[in-house]
Amino acid sequence: MRLATADDMRAYGARLAALLRPGDLLVLSGPLGAGKTTLVQGIAEGLKVRGPITSPTFVIARVHPSLTQGPSLVHVDAYRLGGDLEVDDLDLDASLEESVTVVEWGEGLVEGLADDRLEIHIDRETGDDARVVTLRGVGGRWADTPSEPLEE
Repeated sequence: MRLATADDMRAYGARLAALLRPGDLLVLSGPLGAGKTTLVQGIAEGLKVRGPITSPTFVIARVHPSLTQGPSLVHVDAYRLGGDLEVDDLDLDASLEESVTVVEWGEGLVEGLADDRLEIHIDRETGDDARVVTLRGVGGRWADTPSEPLEE
């Protein structure tokens, strides 16, 4: 999916939120400035959770409670984490079943949290602000989900 603007990325996140349910783990990857936090802002809007949604780089993880009886959003930035032991210290599995957990920079670190996960890779296109988003479902939860289910 090619997204031309930050607003498009947020709208894509809001559409993605419609597919999410408690217990879902999303693992975001991509270079600095690719739009990972912008995507999470859209997911948060779609889930109707308390904001604001900002990069949790320095606090590592933030919990955003639902405003509508839906699942909370656990937003994690694993950029500064040094490995599996530091991920274990966050105790993410304690809230995994009742929340939607989104981990930026989680590739290679958090896959062990759940057998089912949605891996989202964001790339920047050369020469403009467009982003290319690629989804990859892992496990039975995502078996029937097309790789690009959210095209407008």
